[in-house]
Amino acid sequence: MTTPVIAQKFPYPIEVTAGASYIWCACGKSARQPFCDGSHQDTEFRPIKYVAEKSTKVFFCGCKHSANKPLCDGSHKEL
Repeated sequence: MTTPVIAQKFPYPIEVTAGASYIWCACGKSARQPFCDGSHQDTEFRPIKYVAEKSTKVFFCGCKHSANKPLCDGSHKEL
């Protein structure tokens, strides 16, 4: 598996809490999208830790192709 599974072709809007850590799924195989559930174990992908700087809504990448991982950069529009 050299490319991630596209979980969905739009971002996941998530309310995050300042100082909290979130572990984003990079492989696209997690059943807990956009977060990791360990499904990457048989892939070369590793999850990415995101620490919220402030309490706000962020948009986690759903297509797994963002250049700004773990956040959406609009790459899904090109898939």
